[in-house]
Amino acid sequence: MNPPPQLGALQNRLDYSFKDPALLETATTHPSYNQDHPDCPESNQRLEFLGDAVLQLILTQALFDAFPGEREGGLTKRRAALTRGAFLTGLARDIGLEACLRLGASEEASGGRTKASALEDGFEALVGALFLDSDLEQTRRVVLGIYGPLAGRLAGVEESENPKGRLQESIQPSHGNNALRYDVVGTEGADHARAFEVVVFLNERPLGRGRGPSKKAAEEAAAREALAELEKNPA
Repeated sequence: MNPPPQLGALQNRLDYSFKDPALLETATTHPSYNQDHPDCPESNQRLEFLGDAVLQLILTQALFDAFPGEREGGLTKRRAALTRGAFLTGLARDIGLEACLRLGASEEASGGRTKASALEDGFEALVGALFLDSDLEQTRRVVLGIYGPLAGRLAGVEESENPKGRLQESIQPSHGNNALRYDVVGTEGADHARAFEVVVFLNERPLGRGRGPSKKAAEEAAAREALAELEKNPA
């Protein structure tokens, strides 16, 4: 029996054909689908549990080999960056996993196909399904093929995750170490749901504005806006 077109396309992108198509189908089955289809035997939650562990092992060894001089703490930080929810969601989108998800009607109607949680869980479940359908070496080949060169992936992650550092580096040569200032200009919401608004100044010139659930998040958002502004109008 031929797989649905979207699952066939996914296997082409992975360069892997499942011997047991039911495993791939289960990996793409969101729990909401089972609520609408009681006859469906299983959602992807158990495969997600397995896939998380397999992914950790594959990346641990890959990072161990790729960074022979790195200490344990540094390797742990790198692995965390490569398994963070937002990162896995991006990988899921890279391989077109959102088109393959089986969702319940209400979840589909509420935009569940594009939700980060569904894509992250689906990606980990896919890794678990690969492992059960083949072995660790085959799974490693497919997973590292999705990731590509880890050093390049990490460079992109570290760049996007440290906007304040990037802003400081871009300003320092021309303006010195103390030219930037982050001011909280507004707060709103109850204590348990506080939102902060921050403006970053270059000397006395407002350079970027950002909002977030913490001062740190708002400062990072402001720094990102400032970096975008400097690309258009260098200081």
